[in-house]
This record gives sequence, C-alpha cells and structure tokens, in this order.
Amino acid sequence: MTNNNRILGGSFVIEDVAPELVTAPEDFSEEQMMFAETTRDFVQQDVLPHDEEIEKLNYGLTVKLMRKAGELGLLGADVPEQYGGLGLDKVSSTVISENLAKASSFALSIGAHVGIGTLPIVFFGTEQQKQKYLPKLATGELIAAYCLTEPSSGSDALGAKTTARLSEDGKHWILNGSKIYITNGGFADVFIVYAKIDGTDFSAFIVERNTPGFTTGPEEKKMGIKGSSTVPLYFEDARIPAENLLGEPGKGHLIAFNILNIGRFKLGAGCLGGAKEAITLASKYANTRTQFGKPISSFPLIGKKLADMNIRTYVMESVVYRTAGLIDSILKDLDYGAPDAGLRSAKGIAEYALECSINKVFASEALDFVADEGVQIHGGYGYVQEYKIERIYRDSRINRIFEGTNEINRLLIPGTLLKKAMKGELPLMQKAQQFQSELLSLTPPASHEGTLQQETHLVNMMKNIFLMVGGIAVQKYGVNLEKEQEALSSLADLMILIYAAESALLRTKKRIGAAGEDKSQTAIQMTQVYVQEAFDRAESIAKEALAAMAEGDTLRTQLSVLKKLSRYQPVNTVALKRQIAARVIQTEKYVG
Repeated sequence: MTNNNRILGGSFVIEDVAPELVTAPEDFSEEQMMFAETTRDFVQQDVLPHDEEIEKLNYGLTVKLMRKAGELGLLGADVPEQYGGLGLDKVSSTVISENLAKASSFALSIGAHVGIGTLPIVFFGTEQQKQKYLPKLATGELIAAYCLTEPSSGSDALGAKTTARLSEDGKHWILNGSKIYITNGGFADVFIVYAKIDGTDFSAFIVERNTPGFTTGPEEKKMGIKGSSTVPLYFEDARIPAENLLGEPGKGHLIAFNILNIGRFKLGAGCLGGAKEAITLASKYANTRTQFGKPISSFPLIGKKLADMNIRTYVMESVVYRTAGLIDSILKDLDYGAPDAGLRSAKGIAEYALECSINKVFASEALDFVADEGVQIHGGYGYVQEYKIERIYRDSRINRIFEGTNEINRLLIPGTLLKKAMKGELPLMQKAQQFQSELLSLTPPASHEGTLQQETHLVNMMKNIFLMVGGIAVQKYGVNLEKEQEALSSLADLMILIYAAESALLRTKKRIGAAGEDKSQTAIQMTQVYVQEAFDRAESIAKEALAAMAEGDTLRTQLSVLKKLSRYQPVNTVALKRQIAARVIQTEKYVG
C-alpha cells in the first residue's frame, strides 16, 4: 500500500510490493560503491594495523583514527552539507556502516558517534546548535556520545531518575543523576543526555565534557567490544547553558525513540558487515584445514554450515537495504534548516519504526548464528583469541541487548502495527475480516509453475497465517493483548519472517528482471531455501500460538485451517545448499 507513491510502514503484512520498489545492493550507484571502497581502504590501511592496540582501549589512538575518518568524510555522511557534512542518502551511509564492521570495536565507536550521538542534533537541534556542533562532529574535532540508560532504567527509558531544573536566573539547567553503559563516554566531548525537568518532563540536553559538576567513571570490563569505551556518567549540580536544551521541554521521548529507531537500523548494517567477514574467515579456514587427508570444506556438513551462513546473510542484506530505501524515501525532501525539521523527521522515522525493529532483531540474531557456526567450523581454534572468529563471536552478543533488547523490540513490532491500525493508518482489521470471510472458499493451488512462483505463494500464505493468528489474538484478548507478551512475541516472529522472506524474494525477482535467470541462480536457490524454511518456522509458531489461545473443537478447527494454508510441495534443500556451499567454498567469501 502506498501513499503518494510512498510505501506505508507495516503495510508489508497485508499488501504486495512490486520488486522495482525495493532497494537492493544491485542498485548501488558508482558513488555508493566508491564510498564502500573508501571505507574498506581506510579500515585495511589505517585501522587494522593498530587492531591490537585499539582492543587495549587506547583512547588517543581511537580519537586520532576517528579524526582521520572525518577527513575522509566517513563521519559526515548523515550531516547536511550546510553544516559541513556530505548530506548523503541513507543507502550510502548504510554502505559505510556495513564496510566499517571489519574494524570491530572501532566501528562501534564510529557508529555511536555518527548515529545516536550526532543525529539528535541533526534532526532536533536549533539553528544555533547545528552551527555550533555539527561541523566539528562531521570532522571528528568533537566526538559524541548518547546517554539514556540508567542503573534503574534500561528498557524502561522513560523511568529515568536523572533530573534537570532551571537556575533562578534562568541561564542554566542544573542536572543531577547518573547514566551507565555510555559508549564513547571515556573520551567524548559532547553528550546527548536525557533528564526529567523538575522530575517530570522527560527532555534532552547537550552537555559538554568540561561542564562543572559532570564527571565520568571507570571503564567497564566487558565480555566483548573491548576496544570501545563504556563508562558511567555522574551529574552533581552540573550546570549547562539554558540554550543547550535539545528540542522542546517534555518532548525528549520524540528524540530518544526516533533516534533509537535509526540506531536499530544502523546496527543491522553493522551486523551485516560482521556476518560477511565471518563467512570469509570460515570458508578460508575450511579450505586450508585438512582432516582425514582432505580439506574439511569437502565434507557435506561443513558445506551445509557455510551455505546456511551465506543464505542468512543474503536475507539480512536484503532486509537492511530494503529498509534503507524506505527511510530514504521519507527523508529525501526534508529541509534540515526548517523550524519544523525535527517534528517532520520524527514523524518520518516513526513511519518505519517497526521495520527498524525488525532489522535489529533479525540482523543481531542472524549474526549470532553466523558467528556461532564460524566458531564451529574452526573447531578448537575458534575458541582461541589468535583467530578473529573468536572475537566476532564475543562482540556479536551485545547486539541483542543494544538499542533496546530483542525482547522489547519483539513487543514493539506488533504493538506499533496495532497502533497504526487503530489510528486508521492501515486497514489491518479490514484485511483480517476479509481473510476470515474468504477462508472457507480458499483453495491453495496443487502445484506452482515458473521460477519463484511457489515462494511467492508461500510468502502470501505467511501473511494469511499472520492475519489468522493476529485476528484470533485480537478477538480473544481485546485491549489486554498488550499484556500477553507470548502472543505478541509470536506475532512479532511471524512479521519478522514475512519481512525477511519477502525482502529476499523481491530482491531476487528484481535481479532476475535485470540480469536474467542464468546470472541469478545462486540468489534463486538461496531464496528457495530461506522461504521454505521460514514458512515451516511460521507454521510452527502459529501452532504454538493457537494452542495457547484455544482448545477442544475450536482449536481443532483452527489447526485444520492452518493445515490448509500450509500445504505445499517441498523443494530439495539439501541439494540446493550443496550448490550454494560450492560457490562459497570456491570464492572463499560471501556470495550475494
């Protein structure tokens, strides 16, 4: 469903999308590929030679390298040109984020700076604030940090205890409280800090490091991402200029949640880069490690692992760039100098909030899977720090906690969809009712002729399964559905599977249209495997959800309907994975 040629957020569960409307890596312009190459060269030539020192948390080296990245334009991609940045589209900045991932902890330091650290000022700053901070943030002269989490409020961000009050002369905000787990906190110059004015109005502030009464604590000793700074912050009657209020008083949630949406999306891009590196490491190792007189890559079970890693990464890549295209479509005409730029950007980003959450959940769990299989392929060597796959495994774990835990995001995904439906922004309930009325006459075709026709059918059936389970959940729980976390999680998982499977399917169809079937064989095979496995998973989720909501004859009727929707002829995924594995083993890298 589109509105003025724009696809509405969440509409993918009820509407079909034309392949040509989906953004994919095959669409990259020469300029975007140049940014990818520039980023890769910077990481290879400037960052990786200092890898061990960065991992030991050398503040000075990290800051020096961040400034070098600034000179290359890598910190200014999302900063508008009038404020010293490059003002690139989101696909281009996503390309940069993906290709930075090989820099491990250093990539996280840059990611926090350019994303959640700088974007609040880009979107919500006053003209004075933008002129003062953005040019220096774009070059790395100033480094930014984002400060939301507190000892007593993690997922419950609005439960923050840090307070702000206006001084008697009205010239300063006086902050009291603390923050924890602040990335870049040990060396940042500018901090985006959330506090409640007079203990009630949740608001955002720009705090500079030299502010009296503001101090940072010691570095946390972490499981992974050891080369990134993570410290607590303390505010004891910290006095900041009154003009450093960011956005409107009491409107901090608009900034916090929409910046987190962008953060979730960008985290997906970083996970994509990490997964591609893990595939390179694992495939090269499998080709050089011999057992029983031959390389372990020749063993089918090792090949299956490489194929599964590659398939999951292809789908992740499809999801990430599809979402980048959506965000571009809504922000491309934004005038960042306009007085209403903040509200317009907030509304635009919020349009795709659930897609951003899907990116975060899917990508973080896909990277965990890929990293885990990478360690397994390395065997005992994968557990040794000398091999980088060990670090990728440790570093990946934080992604399911960052930017809102995956559990919180699973509650947000269907919750956001239902809110859009209740506001009349999406005809979700009408579609569910229409599906119910058509159910008795629905007869799935016995066979599907043509490339990806069965996969198209399966994605459509997943949407019907979602409508069925969602409709039953709304009927059973009504307004209390928001308290039924297991049901919401099941609905979220169905939505994630639909978005992921459809993203891969549309990308591959678009590719076939441009390059032909012969040049798209690996993409076709990966799409066939993923869609079938996603469909089987969707059926399993639906069974569990239905069994939790009904029993007896009612449940038996519902399960018979589900069985009707789930009828299809399986493809030989074993053979397909062998062919995909052969390509990965031959090229020793991710095959898209």
